Amino acid sequence: MSRFTIPRDIFFEDNALEVLRSLEGTKAALIIGGGSVKQNGSLTTIQEHLAAAEIETEVLEGYNTEPTAAMVKQGAEELASFQPDWIIGIGGGSAMDAAKAIWLFYEYPELSFEDATKPFELPRLRKKAKFAGIPTTSGSGSEVSNLSVVMDEKTNIKYPLADFELTPDIAIIDPAMIESLPGHIAAYTGMDAFTHTIEAYVAKPRTLYTDILSLGGAEVIKNNLLASCQGSQDAAKQMHSIQAMAGMAFANAVLGNVHSLAHKSGPTFGIPHGYANAIYLPYVIQFNRAVVEDRFAEIARRLHLEGADDGELTDALVAYIFQLNKDLGLATTLQDFGVSEEDFNKHVDTMAKNAMDDPCTGTNPRETTETQMKELYKAAFYGQEALVKA
Repeated sequence: MSRFTIPRDIFFEDNALEVLRSLEGTKAALIIGGGSVKQNGSLTTIQEHLAAAEIETEVLEGYNTEPTAAMVKQGAEELASFQPDWIIGIGGGSAMDAAKAIWLFYEYPELSFEDATKPFELPRLRKKAKFAGIPTTSGSGSEVSNLSVVMDEKTNIKYPLADFELTPDIAIIDPAMIESLPGHIAAYTGMDAFTHTIEAYVAKPRTLYTDILSLGGAEVIKNNLLASCQGSQDAAKQMHSIQAMAGMAFANAVLGNVHSLAHKSGPTFGIPHGYANAIYLPYVIQFNRAVVEDRFAEIARRLHLEGADDGELTDALVAYIFQLNKDLGLATTLQDFGVSEEDFNKHVDTMAKNAMDDPCTGTNPRETTETQMKELYKAAFYGQEALVKA
């Protein structure tokens, strides 16, 4: 059988934050990234809503970078004395990923990091607390997904924690949270969401449910991403909702090699996650077209791109993504991003090896060898077409 899991309740569009006044509980841990939610007044608004529900709050901050295993363990220890019955992640993907992982280790402090990274083998959660996600960017979909990406600071490798137990109870997607989102962050996170729609549409575990969300999500993103980065509030509002739908798609269909490549190279070269996805996406499409070209062509049709057959439509999709990256002010190769050839050659073998162990590689539509993974990295570095033949 197939399964489709999302939060029980998703509150979205204007004034969605007000649902916090109806939460039932006594204590809420608010896990945030940097200071922006404090500076723009969002944190105060959230605390006021929770105070109206007679819920005491405690803030854990500083989760504005990729969460590490040590950060997560420390956060869980801090919660042990506060004993919240709600954990609320507020921020971009890093903050919410950290919050989910902290939730896991708060409930199971003796759980090892190694056991936590075994896909879909987590123990049952909600014995101590429920979880709510409030995104402040429009891309990660973490507020609706069953994933948390944590970095092992000893190896500098990202590991996705994946289990339906990590699916939030409530997602609150209020456009007020992104009113001060910088254009370059909107570009990174928007390309993350766009990548989610495309990878979910071709991933091995895809279903009818995820297909519909992926195709519809890709179309809305095409119509709004660039405008949202250029200051259109209407477009930004559309992006904030649609990224959650993209999140629902990938949370249930999983992803592919784009994310595997990004997970292993982002920390190495200091590339923001969504930016890395934007770079790798066209090269992975070129690689995967050998087995799912018909599906790439369907995406191209949904985006109203032109082509006489599946091959031309896939070419048009690749060309569109390259041009979109340029229009967003993003590099289209690792070299253009600023990675030196010396640094690339120093790390590429290790990155390719580690990418093979990423859970997203297992759901990529085309089976991939370590040699091919290295070729994908090289294609993205030099700007060459990805390896098409086995």
